[in-house]
Amino acid sequence: MDREAIKNGLVRWFEGRYHIEPFKELLTKKEVPVHKHSVWYYFGGITLFLFIVQIITGILLLFYYKPTANTAFDSVKFIMTKVEFGWLIRSIHAWSANLMVLTVFIHMFSTFFLMAYRPPRELTWVSGVILFFLTLGTGFTGYLLPWNEVSFFATKVGTQIAGSVPAVGGFLRTILRGGEEVTDATLGRFFAFHVIALPLCIFLILGLHLAFVQLQGMSSPLSLKDKKEKKSIPFLPNFLLRDILAWTIALGILASLAVYLPAELGKKVDPFAPTPIGIKPEWYFLWMFQALKIIPSKILIFDGEVVGILGFGVMGMSLLILPFIDIWSRKEKRSLVFTFLGVFMLFFIIGMTIWGLLD
Repeated sequence: MDREAIKNGLVRWFEGRYHIEPFKELLTKKEVPVHKHSVWYYFGGITLFLFIVQIITGILLLFYYKPTANTAFDSVKFIMTKVEFGWLIRSIHAWSANLMVLTVFIHMFSTFFLMAYRPPRELTWVSGVILFFLTLGTGFTGYLLPWNEVSFFATKVGTQIAGSVPAVGGFLRTILRGGEEVTDATLGRFFAFHVIALPLCIFLILGLHLAFVQLQGMSSPLSLKDKKEKKSIPFLPNFLLRDILAWTIALGILASLAVYLPAELGKKVDPFAPTPIGIKPEWYFLWMFQALKIIPSKILIFDGEVVGILGFGVMGMSLLILPFIDIWSRKEKRSLVFTFLGVFMLFFIIGMTIWGLLD
């Protein structure tokens, strides 16, 4: 019996038990628009690829990692010095986390400027923004796990900022820390968030996000709205092969960074030592940290830090509900107001991040 006969037999066996015809029809008939902005489509696939790398390398690290204050640092040191290729796995995990934040950031803002959130894709945008927040949360909780000096005090600063949120700040800080200070309980909670709670949430929202994209297809820019002839390519196999090529390029960049700029471990933390000068959060939170530093201590009668945190909250909520407040998008028109706000937000984040790195 040849391979084709075996394949057809297996397909008939599976189809006789499961109704997969609608899925086959969806995949074979799906078309992807082709235009000068098509390159931005690939960042969603690259983000998915990096998330898969995170899961695989994270599972490998769990074989040796011990999430307690007495053992966390030494277990990471053991991984990096004693486990064969352990240093490489940890470096890939660390760099893929950073690249994933970068690609999801690019994917979200490219979607914003292409107005791919306009009806009927509101829920696709909302689920994507939620995934962005979950990605930041996963990065924040994973940063503490090596239990080194930088991660400990950066987490202390980060949770203190969370504690400044009006009304619920104290409760939120206690939930994150497991008490009043960053201790062994904090490490245990961050470990649970990082390896169980947040990945489960990401899997759930990611499934919905991909389902929305598959059912509604990819949005075309407004510049193509009036064109009679719109170019497109089949999703299978044309776009998928291009997506795989983008994944291969991302893998090459990831491997190069992991090999030539491997993740460092730093010094084991002394929780009773004073906070070292120059402690900063990871680069994707640095813009908020830097903005809070330059805000005056008092703005009229209000605390400056509280005003800043409320401002970040307004920015996040505005992103989440954007499709419902941009009334121009419902008429297939571009709003200069929202375009200006998007450009301002993008340059503000980039500017504050660079300032924070140089400060």
